[in-house]
Amino acid sequence: MRDTSERRRQISAMLKSRGSVQVIALSEQFGVSMQTIRKDLHYLEEHGIATRAYGGAISSEVVTVNTEPAIETKRVEHTEEKERIGQLAASLVKSGESIMLDSGTTALQIARFLPDDEDITVVTNDFDVLSALTQKRNLKIIMLGGELRRKSMAFYGAQTVAALDELLLDKLFLGVDGFDVERGITTHYEPEAQLNRKMVETARQVIAVTDSSKFGKVCLNRIIDISELDVLITDSAAPDFIDDAAEKLNIKLYKA
Repeated sequence: MRDTSERRRQISAMLKSRGSVQVIALSEQFGVSMQTIRKDLHYLEEHGIATRAYGGAISSEVVTVNTEPAIETKRVEHTEEKERIGQLAASLVKSGESIMLDSGTTALQIARFLPDDEDITVVTNDFDVLSALTQKRNLKIIMLGGELRRKSMAFYGAQTVAALDELLLDKLFLGVDGFDVERGITTHYEPEAQLNRKMVETARQVIAVTDSSKFGKVCLNRIIDISELDVLITDSAAPDFIDDAAEKLNIKLYKA
């Protein structure tokens, strides 16, 4: 029992210093099974120290976004910034390219401003994005199937992920719920994080699109480190530390 208590104390200290831990790494470090580590993390979660996440846990002190806003709320928040971001992002799409539009209200703005070019192919899992794309007569559209999550009006699940297996795309426009320089790009919904990671694998270029309200926020489920981004498109209110991070990591930064 003393070994268990000491291990949990050390994991708590690691959470406090690092912000997050991973099950596999802890299992190797302490020489115990992953099941044992999961029990430790469950114990720490019950005591308010950790919040479980995909493959590990995040310190409860750094999970700053606990609830996901309803889609109706997202549609009326930061609308001017999202429109400018969408217009700028759409201008980066060239004839002959294939692109992926992630779910979300910023992706919806990109869809609105895309050129109506028959040599552009757009892939999406978002119902509202699809509706905007169908207003254009010439674009080639691929809709990913799966189970509809009504809270976000987008499709997720194993079927959605599997549909990407045979696709190779030029650009991914990735929306975010949380963007933290140290803890990466995060989202509220685990199946979305899984799908987004698969999207990243299929794309030659990964472009994050987010208004400045998302910077410094951390959600439960991690998608990727920001070092995996090629481009970041945000608005003019982005804090200075975003400029510094982009320069350090060689991420091309646009401010709409």
